[in-house]
Amino acid sequence: MQIKIERSPAPVWFRPLIPLLAIVFTFVITASLVLLVNANPLSAYYYFLIDPLSSRVSAIEVLVKSTPLILTGAAVTFAFVGGYWNIGAEGQLLMGATAATAIGLQMHGVPAWIAIPLMILGGFLAGMLWALAPALMRVKLAIDEVVTTLLLNSVALLIVSALLNGPWRDPISQWPQSPEIAPSAIFPKLIPRSRLHLGFILAVIVVILVWFVLTRTAFGLRMRAVGMGSSAARFAGINVDRTMLISGLVSGGIAGLAGVTEVAGIHYHLIDAISGGHGYTGIIVATLGTLNAWGVLLAALFIGLIDTGAQTVSRALGVPVYLGDVIQAALLLVTLGFLLLQGYRIRWRRKG
Repeated sequence: MQIKIERSPAPVWFRPLIPLLAIVFTFVITASLVLLVNANPLSAYYYFLIDPLSSRVSAIEVLVKSTPLILTGAAVTFAFVGGYWNIGAEGQLLMGATAATAIGLQMHGVPAWIAIPLMILGGFLAGMLWALAPALMRVKLAIDEVVTTLLLNSVALLIVSALLNGPWRDPISQWPQSPEIAPSAIFPKLIPRSRLHLGFILAVIVVILVWFVLTRTAFGLRMRAVGMGSSAARFAGINVDRTMLISGLVSGGIAGLAGVTEVAGIHYHLIDAISGGHGYTGIIVATLGTLNAWGVLLAALFIGLIDTGAQTVSRALGVPVYLGDVIQAALLLVTLGFLLLQGYRIRWRRKG
């Protein structure tokens, strides 16, 4: 028998299995790292995947950690489906957090039903505006958006750092963090005595809206056509530049909402580490979710589970807490590899 790899579409049943295959293959690869620190991989993966769900507190924490990832994953998905490669969700998140802080500081004495919508709207517009320049450069000057959106992440971080070490520095402790936002601007808790806040509901609503736009509207159909091939879409009469521009701006706005949830739901002030890399993790979430809105929701919950379990496995087995980050990075590469395999088919042929 002879094995031959041909360039041909993989079977239809293969695509739904990609996330599951990627997860299994990633855990097989990273098991060697667990063995290096003399720990049992099965025990490690128990603490990663099962133990966080065994108690109410840790299960709720999974939802808390998933909230910004749902939003950044939805942002990246919206852009990628439209053929716009937005790698700037990190910077757009930071700008959304900055706008939310600026608005929240002015909301003293303002009712919550006014303050909270204003913060949400301000964060969305800030993320959108931060995405405007690279989107315009892409459609007007054909400048690669991967480079421009990525570079603007560092610029956004420098702006936040300048504010925290300048006008917003804490006047008492001199710590680089902004003053607390108004109490009326703080997201209400969904469960008493927990960190789960209104931002989780906001993230689920965004997923529903993204799903509806991408699958149930004419604009979503045009986005998917541009994402599959801009030349063919242009030949079909679709305004490719306009579609990409809107995709990039809406993507930036959704990422800005992730910054709002971190300020109004978790920290109540702005700090340098407000993101923790959620914008970059959103790329992993979108890829693992196969650019599907509901897939993004499940992928974000899975990554939130890994993040929560990383702390537990570190305490229980002495495994470095950074193993969670290694698993996420490996998961992205493995998922991309399986997506690449969609374009090939393995055939068995008898020699002669």
